[in-house]
Amino acid sequence: MHLAAHFPGVNATTVWADPRSRSQIDFSSFVHLARTAERGKFDFFFLAEGLRLREHNGRIHDLDVVGRPESLTVLNALAAVTERLGLAATVNATFNEPYELARRLATLDHLSAGRAAWNVVTSSDAFTGENFRRGGYLDRADRYTRAAEFVATARELWDSWTPGGESRPFAHEGKQFTISGEFTVPRSPQGHPVVIQAGDSGEGREFAASAADIIFTRHGTLEAGRDFYADVKARLAAYGRQPDDLKIMPGVTVVVGANDAEAQERAYEIRRQQVSPQNAILAAEQLWGTDLSAYDPDGPLPEIDPVLDSGLVKGRVLHGDPFAVVARWRAIAEAKGLSLRQTVIETTTRQSFIGSPQTVAAELTAFVDERAADGFILVPHLTPGGLDDFVDRVVPLLQESGAFRSEYSGSTLRSHLGLAEPVWKG
Repeated sequence: MHLAAHFPGVNATTVWADPRSRSQIDFSSFVHLARTAERGKFDFFFLAEGLRLREHNGRIHDLDVVGRPESLTVLNALAAVTERLGLAATVNATFNEPYELARRLATLDHLSAGRAAWNVVTSSDAFTGENFRRGGYLDRADRYTRAAEFVATARELWDSWTPGGESRPFAHEGKQFTISGEFTVPRSPQGHPVVIQAGDSGEGREFAASAADIIFTRHGTLEAGRDFYADVKARLAAYGRQPDDLKIMPGVTVVVGANDAEAQERAYEIRRQQVSPQNAILAAEQLWGTDLSAYDPDGPLPEIDPVLDSGLVKGRVLHGDPFAVVARWRAIAEAKGLSLRQTVIETTTRQSFIGSPQTVAAELTAFVDERAADGFILVPHLTPGGLDDFVDRVVPLLQESGAFRSEYSGSTLRSHLGLAEPVWKG
């Protein structure tokens, strides 16, 4: 089993109202979570990225993080206070250039002695693009085309130094990039930093099968996980790759209690904190695309139809057809007699694994044994102490059963993941 820690703070999972919540920008918060993950022998520490603060009806979304630091800078600092933990940064392939980003990632890999990873994301969002003076220039259909060439170009740059330390000129000519010159950073300890891809779409799955080492995904049930796992692993052969060349790691949340009943009670209270009355209205407005401030969050769902492309919410991706999602919400609310707020809680904030340490350990192991995942990226609800319970109470059980390592066997992230160093293609 592979385990990673996601630093919370850019989604509705985080409970800022909890008195144990701390700063999302103070370095001590990053240090706490990273050291906890390393104490638990996790594979890597994972940072999200926000290139623009999201807006809701012209105002900053209340769950967003004001003052999100740049990920690679944070990870370079964490390299000095950790020893074995992998360090993964989400960096956008739409609003960066291959030479600059390849150089920054190779630098992190050197400073960390081989622990760097890059989570490749894309964007066609003109709202975000305004920060880069090129908003709307990239069609949605071109996102993965650019990303695939971006990753291939970065690998050409990393391979422009021989394993023996000799620099050679590079030249790349393609539809997205035409660059040439000499790369300034020698070949790094891993050869190439580990590449992660986040996404569940058909395009995302194909991109991961062709170019990624890890796919960061989401699926809520064992059956859905098995289907996704089988589909993605089956795509690898077309690119001359083996099933173990790509690790499937869904993002999950965990609530641990002394027993299953206590854990369920804690999970319910966490869901209520995540979806306050105000946040329930905001979540509904994101779906309906219109101002719902006159509605009672403890009343019924709106009877109106969604408004498509209203511009009410900016910087947030809506997953699925709004009409289909609204129909599903209404069916759930009617079947269970739920209010608007209760429906939002029911449909958007369910924890993945809830129970005693023994229950959680057994369920995580079952997902891996039954080929629904190769491991998990844990997304805690508290900054920065949300991982403490899991590391102290669940990890020892996983280690005792042999499902998870007791010690690191290597020093690089590739060694943690069981990935071979890339063959040099100079």
